[in-house]
Amino acid sequence: MAELAGVSVRTLHHYDEIGLVRPSARTSAGYWAYSAGDVERLREVLGYRRLGFGLHAIAELVDDPATDAVAHLRRLRGLLQEQRDRAAAMVTAIDKELEARVLGIKTTPEDQLKVFGAQLYEAIGSAYPAKRRTEPRIAARIWEALGDARTILNVGAGTGSYEPLDREVTAVEPSAVMRAQRPAGSAPCVAASAECLPFADQSFDAAMAVSTVHHWPDPVAGLREMRRVARRVVVFTYDAGTTGSLQRFWLTRDYLPEFADLLVGWPSLADMTRAIGGRAEPVLIPWDCADGFFEAHWRRPEAYLEKSVRRAVSVWTRVGPQAEQRAVDSLRDDLSSGRWAERNRDLIALAAAELGLRLLVA
Repeated sequence: MAELAGVSVRTLHHYDEIGLVRPSARTSAGYWAYSAGDVERLREVLGYRRLGFGLHAIAELVDDPATDAVAHLRRLRGLLQEQRDRAAAMVTAIDKELEARVLGIKTTPEDQLKVFGAQLYEAIGSAYPAKRRTEPRIAARIWEALGDARTILNVGAGTGSYEPLDREVTAVEPSAVMRAQRPAGSAPCVAASAECLPFADQSFDAAMAVSTVHHWPDPVAGLREMRRVARRVVVFTYDAGTTGSLQRFWLTRDYLPEFADLLVGWPSLADMTRAIGGRAEPVLIPWDCADGFFEAHWRRPEAYLEKSVRRAVSVWTRVGPQAEQRAVDSLRDDLSSGRWAERNRDLIALAAAELGLRLLVA
């Protein structure tokens, strides 16, 4: 077991002594025997340990009766994705400084420290205020679904898009960079995660979440939390589980197949609607969508050649710089040659497209 897990026998003995992972049986020869359940628990412990969690915190996580093995896997995957995003942002910052030094440009102390400080996420989120704006037609759908709710909790609120101005809104956002970019006079914002909302049951008339569920380590747990703290739930998200979902959008179909890797372990639409006890409604994306989310420029392909557009969408950071550059180069070539127009000529006449965006309402 120690060899399979890549740890020492001493480590396994220590986990046993403190009650973290106790083998459930002994063989006739006196060896500890690990059951399938013991192995699952050990895997979870090692996963959290290698993400930097302390043993006390790990014990609380793995002993949580409300979290099963699938939920732990989804949480671990989300945390690893966040770690990967941080690493990708750090690589981008380092590459930028290396390029400056090759050109003989001396970087400031502030720029040198950005690679390690809180401003690291600016590599992902700094373009949000400029590019991620409220799209009025989508906002109308969301606000209609909120009904007559007066107190609103906006979970994963980001910089505040889609928050209704005529209601009492409380925002929740875990990223300090995003919180810092919220405009003056916006709703008060709490530093917390969707999976552990610091509010009592039924504290709000409604809870909303817009283009954020894919960032949550455990989407189903976060949706259940929204259901717990609010009488009504409205979520704008993406349906990744439908057969042929990657074929709906030419960008993922022809240029960015790596997008499929980001959907591994993503809960199905049925899982998400079940978590809130609601229904799912399709949301068509207008061709001139004001919000700059991933699918927004489906009829304006040239927009994806702009770095500022890509930096406002986490997908590009998550697939990595090589995949991003290859996709952009290939798209640029196809736009220049006319291949893109030939492949997608049916899109030109459409005023709106069905690209898998969904509004979950409960």
